[in-house]
Amino acid sequence: MVFALGFVLFALGITVSIALHECGHMWTAQATGMKVRRYFIGFGPKIFSFRRGETEYGLKALPLGGFCDIAGMTALDELEPEDLDRAMYRQATWKRIVVMSGGIAMNFVLGFLLIVVLAVGWGLPRLDQPPATALGNMNCTASQNPDGTLQPCTGAGPAQSAGLRRGDVVTAVNGVKVSTWKEFQSETQKQTGPFTYTFERDGKTMTAPVTPQRVIRYAEDGTSKEVGAVGVGADVYGPVKYNVLAAIPAAGAFTGDVLVKTVQSLAELPQKVSALWTAVTGGERDPETPVSVYGASRIGGETAERGLWGMFILVLALLNFFLGAFNILPLLPLDGGHIAVVLYEKARNVIRGWRGLDAAGPVDYLKLLPVTYVAVVIGGAYMVLTLVADIVNPIKLFP
Repeated sequence: MVFALGFVLFALGITVSIALHECGHMWTAQATGMKVRRYFIGFGPKIFSFRRGETEYGLKALPLGGFCDIAGMTALDELEPEDLDRAMYRQATWKRIVVMSGGIAMNFVLGFLLIVVLAVGWGLPRLDQPPATALGNMNCTASQNPDGTLQPCTGAGPAQSAGLRRGDVVTAVNGVKVSTWKEFQSETQKQTGPFTYTFERDGKTMTAPVTPQRVIRYAEDGTSKEVGAVGVGADVYGPVKYNVLAAIPAAGAFTGDVLVKTVQSLAELPQKVSALWTAVTGGERDPETPVSVYGASRIGGETAERGLWGMFILVLALLNFFLGAFNILPLLPLDGGHIAVVLYEKARNVIRGWRGLDAAGPVDYLKLLPVTYVAVVIGGAYMVLTLVADIVNPIKLFP
């Protein structure tokens, strides 16, 4: 029940984010004197609408975003004679860029506000986390109950008894190199007798012999197996909470770091195709692959189910940053593609002015249709692949 609630709330959050993106376009268009003919949330059949001033506002049946219809977005739009002077394509360059950037800015602002809420309510996660195989708290080892809880235990665990410390970075388990915590766990659980950890401490490479204890662990399907355990968890820095005043600069710095990582993830999108295909065809799902609206909502449901509302807000904020950054890409029909056309027209006319020529007319979007279709087809195929991967092999934040 809680999972379903979280799923629906996250899907609603995505819808609101996209609707506010379109509000960014609408409000800037209205502020710069352009005519907004329609603003609708959703697509498909119209449920209801009303008119206020010169704009029709409404709701459509499929809550998958929304749209803002600005008169004369391109020279191909049909216009009433009285709207010709207010056509977007005839406005000053700066006005057109402001309007096309309004939606992008709205996503960034919304993401920032969510980060501020997170900083005050739950704390900001630290991005300077230890290496993936850094050891955390040491404890005793215990078998697992069928419900996932651990049985009582006392004393030092094998890792602590072997002299390992928090912050040691394990590089190999019994000679097998490891670079992720999952690999560390997998190799450790295979051990049935004394073995050796290779680790780094204070810049030095060291080894430690460890004798694991055999314990019971349960899988998601309810089956159990005996594995090796040493009583250690991953080293993770906890979140830092702020008061309202301190949260604003902290959220600003956090947002800057996140935007850098978002741009990096955008650059890696093409190379994630093979990883998505592997997930669809039965291989392991890479947690670094992109997710669809369904996949993101599923993650929202999982975090809500476990009461991790801070993570719920963080994922929604990250989604807004991604939407904003994605729309900057200079590809039609994205906002960045329209901005690129506007900048091209400006640069072209400046050069024509230097040559003593009159300004040329607006770019013929019909000539850009082939490129647009290619971008739409590739983008659509990528979205379908991501959706299929989220259905048949979803990313799981929790074991």
